[in-house]
Amino acid sequence: MNGAAASDDRPANTRWLPPGLRPPGGMTHRQTVVFLLVGAAALMGGYDTNVYTFAIPQVQASLHIPDDKIGLTVSLIRLAAVPALILAWTADLVGRRRLLLFTIVGQAVATLATSFAQDSAQFIWAQCATRLFGYAEEMLCYVVVAEELAAAARGWANGTLATMYYLGGGITAIAFMAVTYLPYGWRALYVIGSIPLFLVAYLRRYLPETRRFEKLEQEKHERPSRIRNAIAMFRRLMSEHPRRVRTMMIAIAGYGFAIWPAAYFGQTYMQTTLHMTPVQTGMAVLTGGAVAAAFNILAGRLSDWIGRRVVICAACGVAVAGFGTLYSGFRFPYIQYMWGVGFFGFVCADSLFAGLSAEIFPTAYRATVSGMRYIVSILAGAVSLALEGPLYNLFGGHGLALILLMGTMPIAMLALFWLPEPAGRELEDLAAAPDEDNRQLPKTG
Repeated sequence: MNGAAASDDRPANTRWLPPGLRPPGGMTHRQTVVFLLVGAAALMGGYDTNVYTFAIPQVQASLHIPDDKIGLTVSLIRLAAVPALILAWTADLVGRRRLLLFTIVGQAVATLATSFAQDSAQFIWAQCATRLFGYAEEMLCYVVVAEELAAAARGWANGTLATMYYLGGGITAIAFMAVTYLPYGWRALYVIGSIPLFLVAYLRRYLPETRRFEKLEQEKHERPSRIRNAIAMFRRLMSEHPRRVRTMMIAIAGYGFAIWPAAYFGQTYMQTTLHMTPVQTGMAVLTGGAVAAAFNILAGRLSDWIGRRVVICAACGVAVAGFGTLYSGFRFPYIQYMWGVGFFGFVCADSLFAGLSAEIFPTAYRATVSGMRYIVSILAGAVSLALEGPLYNLFGGHGLALILLMGTMPIAMLALFWLPEPAGRELEDLAAAPDEDNRQLPKTG
């Protein structure tokens, strides 16, 4: 394969996907190459992120982390979103391809370094580095997909990309079932995760720059210093689309605060409160996650038909219902599979939120806004996770604390309908639409 092959616009064979899960209108060879190269990183990024989610009890015992400090530990790791935003921001200056080459290498090295952590401080620092590169990587993956795929297939792409990310979590579930047999336990899981990341980094040399960014670069006649350019870019964004930015960030903050603690504590709750073994936990997550991943692709296609906002709102409600039932304290057969219901809602809403933030802003600001969305979600979740510890002490358990923290989800659901509907519209038409037209429902047929 070479650069010329990567830019080939011939129709590609999509038979590698089952019927019904293929992209509407198909894809070109170039689009397939781009999608698979960012999707492979999403797959392994999902594995890497979920190792700690599964292995919290094992890491906690090994590094002597108290029960009421678990949420705070996760919160500190998630603060890596702040420098990740700055890193992702540079993609609007130096290009998507160049930065994606850098982030995948950094994520691979930091993942491997995590396996050598000897105390909680070293673990936090190694995971902060991993998340720095991983968060920036995830922000840019959605930007690349939005800029490269046709309008009719963007919803499918967002859903499929998120599905690949969470299929990585399924791989984690399989590996975690052997955690008591692997040499060095949870540390081996990070070594396993670093190897494919190095492979994806090698294959990334075939990744082309997005055509929309190349066109934007050709239209620039004068290039001020990158710092001044970035500041000027942010000011233009806030002056041209102030209502969209504010509304998007309000929706994301309400969603991130509500969902991240519930999503993080599922596997820990199964092991510590429901008294399930690593094998039982892995099977529950693998089964529920597989069903959720398949339906998430269909939900992405549905959003191309009836609109992103309606599907996101419904997914938020499903997430609250599923996780709320799991943490309610009720005991009935197979209650652990309510995690799969909540997880489906979480995956669906998260992927479509990511795609929405990349769709409704102009090319010049797309990576910047995607970074802002990510950092607001991460920081809102970090605050929520930090509060989980005091609530745990107050109520004597994780269940009620997690349910109370989901109370901000209606804010996100209401704010969605003050944003423009991107389904079926070209990115350039969305960028040109004024903020005052945000609540108008566009035609999607």
